[in-house]
Order: sequence, then C-alpha cells, then structure tokens
Amino acid sequence: MLSFLASVLENKMENKRFTKNDNGFICENCGFIVEPLGYSSRNHCPKCLCSKHVDIMPGDRQNSCGGVMDAIKVELDSKKGYVILHKCRKCGEIKRNKASTEAKNQPDDIKKIIKLTAGSL
Repeated sequence: MLSFLASVLENKMENKRFTKNDNGFICENCGFIVEPLGYSSRNHCPKCLCSKHVDIMPGDRQNSCGGVMDAIKVELDSKKGYVILHKCRKCGEIKRNKASTEAKNQPDDIKKIIKLTAGSL
C-alpha cells in the first residue's frame, strides 16, 4: 500500500500544472527590461503585453517554439480577473495568461488591458 501511495504522489508531482519560474527578461518585442514579479511566474511584458512562447505548462519553459506572442484580447474572469489571450506569431497557438494589473513591481499597463477588453489596441 505504501509503494502505491508513493507512486501516486510521484505521478502527481510529474503532472504538476504550474512551475514557479519568476525570472526577469528583456522583452523581444519592445526591449523593455522586465523585472521578476515576486510572487508568481512573470510571462509577459507589462509595457507592451507581449509574451514569448516558451511554456507547455505554466513556468516549465519546455516549449521549443520560442515565438513572440502578441496580446490579442483580454477577457474578464470572475476568479482570475483580467486574462490576456496571446497568439504566437510563429506557430499561431493561442494561450491564456493572467494579467498582473495589481503587481507592486511593474504592473501591467491597465490602459492597454482595458483597450483589449473592448477588442481594440
């Protein structure tokens, strides 16, 4: 029984859906120096809202595509708040990412978030 529980726990750890990877980076779209968020994985530029297609699961940095992802729309989620939809310029994949409008350090540009919520940028 103990080996079964250990196996279940190991499998659960392998299938973890989020890996904290909060490193700073230079935005490939606008050149802005993006600092770490401090409490989660920063995955997009707070200035232009572009991201980079590097994750399969949030924070894992396992996707080899590496394309720049443009913010194409913002949706309002009752639990997550603003959610940015990014589309990869290279492969066309669309990903959803929680906005960081409340961040103490480099919050997302709320004016751009609101424009994308209305469907324009």
